[in-house]
Formats: sequence, structure tokens, C-alpha cells
Amino acid sequence: MSLFELEDEHLARVYQKLPLCIVRGKGALVYDEKGNEYVDCMGGYGVAIVGHCNDRIVRAIKEQGEKLMICHGSLYNDARAELISKLLKVNPPELNSFFFGNSGAESVECALKVARKKSGKMGVIAMMGGFHGKTLGALSVTWSQKYRVSFEPLLQGVKFVKYGSVEEVERSLDNNIGSIIVEPIQGESGIHLPPQDYLFKLRGLCNERGIILIFDEVQTGFGRTGKFWCFENYNAIPDVLCSAKGIGGGLPISITMAKREVMEALELGEHTSTFGGNPLACKAASAAIDSLIKDGLIDNAKKMGDYFIKRLRELKDRYKIVRDVRGLGLMIGVELRFEVKDVILRALKKGVIMLYAGRNVLRFLPPLVIEEKHIDKVIDTLEEVFSIEEEEKLGKSYAKTP
Repeated sequence: MSLFELEDEHLARVYQKLPLCIVRGKGALVYDEKGNEYVDCMGGYGVAIVGHCNDRIVRAIKEQGEKLMICHGSLYNDARAELISKLLKVNPPELNSFFFGNSGAESVECALKVARKKSGKMGVIAMMGGFHGKTLGALSVTWSQKYRVSFEPLLQGVKFVKYGSVEEVERSLDNNIGSIIVEPIQGESGIHLPPQDYLFKLRGLCNERGIILIFDEVQTGFGRTGKFWCFENYNAIPDVLCSAKGIGGGLPISITMAKREVMEALELGEHTSTFGGNPLACKAASAAIDSLIKDGLIDNAKKMGDYFIKRLRELKDRYKIVRDVRGLGLMIGVELRFEVKDVILRALKKGVIMLYAGRNVLRFLPPLVIEEKHIDKVIDTLEEVFSIEEEEKLGKSYAKTP
């Protein structure tokens, strides 16, 4: 039985599989079992932020793995303390209290519990198009019906409003609303950026009404948008910040960060995690922070993001099948006039791995170590694929604009 057959036969059928087996990676490149090379614009759904097998991460894991790999939160630990110290240096001073978990959904679960405990109210405002995870609590504030419908009823008291409209948030407020949760940039629904003053105005509204403001930066954080945290682009600081994905350099770790007076609402034993804050993941996260800062990856995210978006917009000007290009840093979406499945499969055969975000949006979340030559490879591949798609979908009368 081949490894493809083994996974298909015995794993829960919950993933939309691509016909590719990846066995090795370095930087922005990955390799299949036959040695074929691919530019990885999926990045483990945004996890490989500092690059596959980043030297700092590998070294940290090896060293910590020989010392201690597990230490429950009921004991103190040096690797955990080191990570706390590094977070205090990169965070705004308000976000100085942390809970360590293992995944983005766990970070959101913690945030929802903290907000309910602090506010004493069960009502939550979430955004249409928002995605926060698939555990029951996180799913309750996730918009898409395809994820929700089989598991309802979910948490009560959740209201969904239009993303980007503070006025709609204000109209939806009542005495039961204790928190608002929002992605600074929506990822799953198609890479949607907010109006520039949206998060700032939300912050002001929450201040006025005594509402807990939660930013979900599981996908947007950790240098992805050219700032350490995406909210830095919008001049607004949340009460609670959810983070995960790339923080561990490839190892599972999440961090829910909050203002001290908010996090202190949780009492002894009310929210814990067996593996949360384990030394191996903490050491990897410390190394990932070092890589972001010392290796200039945040600046590279902005520089390469600007270059990537520029090249993609050149394609938009030449191909009718491209409706829009949008993004910030290395979080980029390309909206097509048709479903993207064939584009993804054709690009895969040419050595480029891409993501989807909805049925007709290509999503790019490459490692922040990506170089111009890698981006040029992606653009050349898309040009070939778009030419084929344009002729098939629109006909020869819509030939490429010279």
C-alpha cells in the first residue's frame, strides 16, 4: 500500500488533499519524495513564517530536546521564562499577561472564556466572513455555514455583523454584549483588508462601552504583514490578542495575550493546558522571535510583499480572469472570476504550491524568507496557467493583453 493509499484509507477524511507528498523543506522551498522542488506559498497554512527548517529553530529544538521536553505549568521553567521575557520586549506594554496553548483555536477558546469572565456577559459580536477555528467555542464565532451547520446549536449570544463597518457594530450592541472578536485582516474568506480607521474606531467604541476587544492574529501576526503584529498597521491595541501558527517556527504553540486586568479575571484552575508552555515549543518560539528580528524577516515581509503584489497586479492588467489583487506584506489574495481549483492543480505540476481562500481566491502565505527569484518563479508559473485558463474559460477572443 502506497503512502497516499495509507493516508486515504486510515485518516479521517476531513482534508481536501493535493496529490503531493512533501518529505523535506528549507527556507521557502519544499521537496517531494522524488526530489522535485516547489516554491511553497502555502507555508503550512501560514505556519512556516521563518522558513522551513530555520537554522535557529533547528538548533534550539536539538539543544532543548536533550535537556527537557515537557514541564507542566504547575512547575516553573527556564525556557518558558525566556519566551515571556522576549514577548514583553516585542509587545506593547499593555499586553503583558499570557496563556500558552497549542493551536489557534485554543487561543480563541481562551480569549472567549477570559472575555466572558471579565465582562460577566455572554454576548459576542463577530464578523461576517470571519474565521476563528473549528472547536465548538471558536466555531461559534466563525461565520461560514459549511463549518457550522452540522454542529449547531453552538454558543448562544453571538451576533454577526458586516466586517469593516463600525456603524453596524454599534447598531448591534445591547446590554448582553461583553466582547467583540475580529481579524485585523480576514484570511479564510478571501484576504479582506479593513478601512484604515476601522480597528481604531472599534477600539474607541469598546472603550466607551466597557467591551472587551479581541484581535485574532493567528494568521496575520508574527511579522506576516510587515509589522510584528498586524494591529500596529492600524493604530489600535486590543484587550486580548490571539496568536499561533508561525510563533513556534513549525512546532505547535499558541499564546493568548491580554492586559493584566483582563487576564486576572481567570482564577486558579479555570483554564489550563497539559502541553501549554512546554519547554520544547517555548524554546522554538524564542528562536523564531530572534529570527524575525535579527535576520530582518519583518522588513523582508514588507519588501517582498510589495514586490509580490506589484508583479501580481501586472498580471491583473494582462489577464481578464483576474478580478482583484489585495494584501499587506506577505498575506496576499488574488481574486479570479472562476473557481481556483484548476489553477492550483496546474501550478502544482509546475512547482508552485498555493492555497485557496474561498472558491475563487488564491491565497499566498509564503515564508518571510522568500526571495525575488522565488516570487518570479511563481509569477512565471501563474502567467503560463492564466494563459491556459483564460483561453479555456473566456475563449481566444480574450487573448492576453500585450
